[in-house]
Amino acid sequence: MSDLVSFEVRDEVAIIRIQNGKVNALSPAVVEALLECLPRAEAEAKGVIITGTPGRFSAGFDLTVLMSGPEAAKALFHAGAELFLRVYAHPQPVVAAVSGHALAGGLLLAASCDLRLGAAGSFKLGLNEVAAGLPVPILAHELARDRLDPRHLSESVLCARIYSPSEAAEVGWLDEVVDAEALETVAMTRAKKLCSLPRDPFRRTKLSLRKRTIDHIRATLDENIGGLGG
Repeated sequence: MSDLVSFEVRDEVAIIRIQNGKVNALSPAVVEALLECLPRAEAEAKGVIITGTPGRFSAGFDLTVLMSGPEAAKALFHAGAELFLRVYAHPQPVVAAVSGHALAGGLLLAASCDLRLGAAGSFKLGLNEVAAGLPVPILAHELARDRLDPRHLSESVLCARIYSPSEAAEVGWLDEVVDAEALETVAMTRAKKLCSLPRDPFRRTKLSLRKRTIDHIRATLDENIGGLGG
């Protein structure tokens, strides 16, 4: 496994940890490593926890790659979209243990998970693309639409509202906020409870519940990403 992403199995739950420097950016190598972890989790565990390092979950796609040219940026967006959709449709329960700041693609990775726990603290969570001068892709619209209280959809996606963990739980980006020191323990408890559900009904229901969103994202992905620079 890459040094940028660690993988371990504890009590039949795979713990996947992003550990890519100061902001845990989603670089091409990080995205590739995360994608490699998912089938491994299916083979070796019953459920998944995705987390970061203390104080940081992920600040999103690697800006150095996005600024290096349109082709590199589009390739990273495509890879990231595939990651989010694979997590969103993963047949096992997936819990996000949001260990700190989660912005843009980092927040979308958490939103792709079945249950989202956040560490209490002075952390920022939100989609900051419009404030940074970038259009928000349809993928993000749809994941936000799936997770947020509809009253907060525009302020989050269009107006680039940034939330504290408690605010993020109020609008729907998070399901629960817990003490940072207890985050992984609580995530493990929640993951094991989800893993106790019958596997095949869980898998089939998740796919049927999310199929319309997944199909829409995939149908619009190429054209949408191709036009993000325009």
